[in-house]
Amino acid sequence: MNYAEVAVNSPGAQRQTFCYAVPPNIMVGHAVWLPFGRSLTHGIILQLTEYPSVEKTKEIIGLIDPRPILSTVQVELARWISEHYLSPLFDAAALMMPPGFERRVLTFLTLMPNPSEAIIPSLTPRQKALVNLIFRKGKVELAEVERALGKKEAGTIIGQLVRKKVVARTQELERVRVRSKVVPYIHLAIGADEAQREAECLLVMRRAPKQAELLGLLESGPVPLAEAKRHLGCTSAVVEALRRKGMVTIEQVQVYRDPLAHRNFSPLPAPALTAAQEAVWREIEAALESDFSPLPAATFTSAQERVLREIEVARESEKRPPIFLLHGVTGSGKTEIYLRALGQVISLGKRAIVLVPEIALTPQTIARFASRFPGRVAVLHSKLSVGEQFDEWWRIREGAFDVVIGSRGAIFAPQPDLGLIVIDEEHEWTYKQQEQSPRYHARDVAIRLAELTGSVLILGSATPDVTTYYKSQIGDFRLLELPERIAKGEKMVEVVDLREELKRGNRGIFSRSLYKGMEKALAAGEQVILFLNRRGSATFVQCRHCGYVLRCKRCDVSLTYHSAGEDLVCHQCNHRMAAPNVCPQCGSRRIKFLGIGTQKVEEEVGRAFPSANLLRWDRDVTRGKHSHEEILDKFLSHEADVLIGTQMIAKGLELPLVTLVGVINADVSLYLPDFRAGERTFQILTQVAGRAGRGILAGHVILQSYSPHHYAIVAAAKHDYTSFYEQEISLRRHYENPPFSRLVRLLYTNPNNAFCQREAQRMHRLLKDERDSWGMDVSLIGPSPAFIQRVRGRYRWQIILRGAAPVRLLAEIPTPQGWSVDIDPVSLL
Repeated sequence: MNYAEVAVNSPGAQRQTFCYAVPPNIMVGHAVWLPFGRSLTHGIILQLTEYPSVEKTKEIIGLIDPRPILSTVQVELARWISEHYLSPLFDAAALMMPPGFERRVLTFLTLMPNPSEAIIPSLTPRQKALVNLIFRKGKVELAEVERALGKKEAGTIIGQLVRKKVVARTQELERVRVRSKVVPYIHLAIGADEAQREAECLLVMRRAPKQAELLGLLESGPVPLAEAKRHLGCTSAVVEALRRKGMVTIEQVQVYRDPLAHRNFSPLPAPALTAAQEAVWREIEAALESDFSPLPAATFTSAQERVLREIEVARESEKRPPIFLLHGVTGSGKTEIYLRALGQVISLGKRAIVLVPEIALTPQTIARFASRFPGRVAVLHSKLSVGEQFDEWWRIREGAFDVVIGSRGAIFAPQPDLGLIVIDEEHEWTYKQQEQSPRYHARDVAIRLAELTGSVLILGSATPDVTTYYKSQIGDFRLLELPERIAKGEKMVEVVDLREELKRGNRGIFSRSLYKGMEKALAAGEQVILFLNRRGSATFVQCRHCGYVLRCKRCDVSLTYHSAGEDLVCHQCNHRMAAPNVCPQCGSRRIKFLGIGTQKVEEEVGRAFPSANLLRWDRDVTRGKHSHEEILDKFLSHEADVLIGTQMIAKGLELPLVTLVGVINADVSLYLPDFRAGERTFQILTQVAGRAGRGILAGHVILQSYSPHHYAIVAAAKHDYTSFYEQEISLRRHYENPPFSRLVRLLYTNPNNAFCQREAQRMHRLLKDERDSWGMDVSLIGPSPAFIQRVRGRYRWQIILRGAAPVRLLAEIPTPQGWSVDIDPVSLL
């Protein structure tokens, strides 16, 4: 008998494995069904051993899939994620499983075979009703009973019936949520010549024109049955008649749900490189052609062994592939460097993964890669259907694609023979998963994956993350720079002081300079982009008589007015209500809509330039699967003159007719209580300014601000990353913020605010005592209410840990229920 250490899908499993007896055919990476406590669940085999780690072991029930779901590299990566982010081990492994793989174990109620005749008459009316329901249906899902009676009463009644041996609980796996798509195809069972003769005979002698038409259609090859019926307008009887005669057969054929099937990509030649691109490319090419050994996968029986392994790895760091930071201004040709690197790694017999922020994963971006490598690019992102994700995942695993391009989750794609990882716009905070555990950062996972596979890693950005750039300055990463734009058109950036506009009587949302710029661009037949990183028409609604502000009943935020639906929307929980005509508090009709969002900008542009065609690009108008593509295609084909949007319009778009970019309010995120507020403002302004002047036409950028002398806005206007970095890193050093420390955010949520506060204070005392007993140099900030104190009816309190190694303080403390742990958070709001 062999034994295995298994990551179990159970809330109680946390970061540990459990030992099970396994048959000889089990391999590392296999997904298995197993008993855990009194229930059935699934797990992943992480390690095989000859001897058990505990005295008594249970046996696994069976394999979920005959093939190992995870590779040895993915198993090692899952272990690292679990330890680095303090997340349950199975949750870390689940990141790498195929879409739709996880299946819940459902509990059903069935009647015992021969219940005692004396018991049935003694049952209460409620008990009898449940027994009758089970008798009629044969079995009833526990969840159905709980919905009807409530959990507490259902538990009481079912417990009584189980003890009386009238009802039994059984467990079954839920149906598979997604599987390969199979379509019936109809094809000839006879030769083409014979089919032609039979068709003529049917048409002339037997007067069966539909059968003849179907035979004629099939002469060119098999056709999906539904398509044949639709094309010819024939019924199932026609098909059945030919099948009985032995002329056609129907077979089930697996079809691939291709997310790019609706697009055609023509191969594009590689353009000549500039001198700066050539210098950068030579360094990357040399690294790709070097032979870097992957980090060997290892198994560990203790944390001490893992630490010793990390020390050994550190000593061999010079043998590891380099991590490049490609710092290039917007429009400098970073994407072409990525494409060259992809071509080179493919020529060496290896494959690649390319990560792009979700909002930048536009059809235009995908087209650039798919046109260079037609038929060899897979796409993975959240807008795909589960079926499309399922098919892409399995085809990637089978080696059908040279390149996988996608959002942060694509880093876990089962790409074999990995030799290159590219992360475009590496500074983007969307590479961090924040909503659920594991709260990983795709950049850090990519660094570890590159080590495990011996892959070269390229991090690209016009505005690198301050921590990333700092690492390039101290030698952890290799810095490559593209300091000049390729486009010949000139670009001028103008900062408008909105305080001066107010002094001169201009209370509109457009400064005089921006209005004149729009007027000039539209008259010349050019295009304009207007940017405001805020949705809706009015950011809050207030009664001018009593001062009451309409707020979400479940969240501690004001409601935003959306004129398109004439409703108020909570941007935290999506609660909606009709905009009132009178104040809910005092009954006054003096309701005022204050603040601006993208819908308001659209309305103002429509009033100022009634002949201009407008498009808006924000989350409210991109609910559909192909919404981004449709909006971009319309703007590229000049069906619209002005594009108004949020940060969606700031990423990687090539719009040659755009000569003016206007930032309505550059201060939107500048003064948020987060130490990264200045960095975020600089990054988004620099990125959106890069959309102007991408072609031969000159570009003009107008930044409207009430803080025109803030260092982030001054640096963005000059496109001067160096000056921004020097001021920002000085502030970080002074306040001991990352990269000069690491942060951990502990967040507790509960419907009761007083209880929430008490639990936060209890945790603070526990951490303080633990810190003091070990003499750790870790600062505890808080406990305090979160920036938005209540979301979806739950109050939020947080504690921030800051120090060189704050994770050590938490490593041995089990995370209590209700607490979430965020290692290296990208936001403290």
